[in-house]
Amino acid sequence: MSDDLLQRGKNIKLAVFDVDGVLTDGRLYFLEDGSEFKTFSTLDGQGIKMLMAAGVQTAIISGRKTPVVERRAKNLGIPHLYQGREDKLVVLDELLGQLNLSYEQVAYLGDDLPDLPVIRRVGLGMAVANAASFVREHAHGVTLARGGEGAAREFCELILRAQGRLDAANAAYL
Repeated sequence: MSDDLLQRGKNIKLAVFDVDGVLTDGRLYFLEDGSEFKTFSTLDGQGIKMLMAAGVQTAIISGRKTPVVERRAKNLGIPHLYQGREDKLVVLDELLGQLNLSYEQVAYLGDDLPDLPVIRRVGLGMAVANAASFVREHAHGVTLARGGEGAAREFCELILRAQGRLDAANAAYL
């Protein structure tokens, strides 16, 4: 983990996640009746809970809209959920106004071109290991894990480590 990423993570007050390809493996699963399902990593969910317990706010911004994501966000206690919003930078602007935060206080984890404007604008913009190559090239950092396979946990732990809170977050479970 580079010193630059740790420096960028020090002042993060809000962590924002894309869904498809970040909190999931990026595949879309449709049943015969037209309903869909997604798989989520419990490691990622625990990382998000650890961030929130440390006082970092969390949000999801997704271009797609599905009840499954609403249920997952509610289950994790993520207070800021925006679905069906293609222009993620516009959504982030709205959220920053509500929370009275600056771009430098935001970390974002994404995987594809709709995420790129946010990744390039925030204080810590990261891509998952299996993100589109152009997105990986323009991110501040890239996770070792793939989307849906612990990348969000890695991202959360990076922020906690940068803020000197990772040991305390882990110790809470001893």
